[in-house]
Amino acid sequence: MPDKVLVTREIPEAGLQPLQGYDLTVLSEAPPERDELLEAARGASGVLSNVTEKIDAEFMDAAGSGLKIVANMAVGYDNVDVEAAKERGIVVTNTPGVLDETTADTAFMLLLAAARRLGESERTLRAGEWEWWGPKLFVGVDVWGKRLGIVGMGRIGQAVARRGKGFGMEILYHNRSRKEDAERELDARYMGLEELLQTADFVSIHTPLTDETQHLIGADELGKMKPTAVLVNTSRGPVVDEAALADALVNGRIFAAGLDVYEEEPKVHPKLLERENAVLAPHIGSGSQETRDRMAVLAAENIVALLSGKEPKTPVNQ
Repeated sequence: MPDKVLVTREIPEAGLQPLQGYDLTVLSEAPPERDELLEAARGASGVLSNVTEKIDAEFMDAAGSGLKIVANMAVGYDNVDVEAAKERGIVVTNTPGVLDETTADTAFMLLLAAARRLGESERTLRAGEWEWWGPKLFVGVDVWGKRLGIVGMGRIGQAVARRGKGFGMEILYHNRSRKEDAERELDARYMGLEELLQTADFVSIHTPLTDETQHLIGADELGKMKPTAVLVNTSRGPVVDEAALADALVNGRIFAAGLDVYEEEPKVHPKLLERENAVLAPHIGSGSQETRDRMAVLAAENIVALLSGKEPKTPVNQ
């Protein structure tokens, strides 16, 4: 009998092709209910999961002792209990590298839209409320020549920094460790987080979600930013305290924000929904057809490799 492989959500067809020949179960497009997910996991040797599914000890035990790999179709894997997987001899993989440029495009899109008040001005036009042009109408802030602060100088952070260089921006960054190659390539300047927040005109977040980065940007941090500054988050929602950010936008502590991720997706803090100076996208960071195809294929190839007795391409644990 072929190994059972569970795909927890509908994925691009390109990602299903490598899995032909396995006993394949693909759940629906919408996130599955917990009971449905646990039932579907039973007897699986491999699981291709998404960030919306909690792959914890309960899930692994429901799958049974035959579960060998969880291939998460994302760079982040905070939805997977890696320690529980390690204890059970289960390999966890992710999909780094294939979505860096597309996610960086999204971050810079949000940066530009927030700086130039695109969402607010488009809503006014569509509502038929644009009556005249005026010198003070929808005045935003310039992007070119400003200081771009990157928090988390990994592959995506560096891709955003390269886009900033194209706009003549000065690159500042904060990271757990110095990135000397990036400093040379991008003429980037390392700073502590507090100094970066005080100095940067735009702050773009690209850290993984860990215990240390939960609410990394809260009321105190927002209070250190310039009143003309823009905050962008395309990493994970809980890295930013949404309530504190909403208050900062209401009180004019910062100029604007561009968000693609939220603390309790798909819920968004109601105060953020009311703010004209918040540009809000529904987690579309990697959402190009080409990139989603690459993510699905890489996740599937990790499963095929391990179930065939080979090393997966992108293991998170061993």
